[in-house]
Amino acid sequence: MSNNSNDNNSAPLVIQEKPELHRFEATKNGVLAGYVEYNVLSEALMFTHTEVLEAFEGQGVGSALAKHVLAEARQRGKQVIPVCQFIAGYIRKHREQYADLVRPDVQRAFKI
Repeated sequence: MSNNSNDNNSAPLVIQEKPELHRFEATKNGVLAGYVEYNVLSEALMFTHTEVLEAFEGQGVGSALAKHVLAEARQRGKQVIPVCQFIAGYIRKHREQYADLVRPDVQRAFKI
């Protein structure tokens, strides 16, 4: 099993949107590593849940997903509502890069 783990560490992470599932998925070697669930609102993307599968924990999957979905929101010209505590925490840690995606009232609500 440790060989698979090493393979997972060296494989590139591929992140794709699955709109029919309302989520962005990260895969390594074609295996689901994690995902971020979202809802599309008129002016915002509301991120509701982030999950990294146990076999991929500690490999930066969650951070890569957060970075990707926030860049996607920016590219689409959408605000972000970080209901998911992982996404909210990522924005807090990288406030200078992402706080502008979150309206001031939403920042107060999620302590960003």
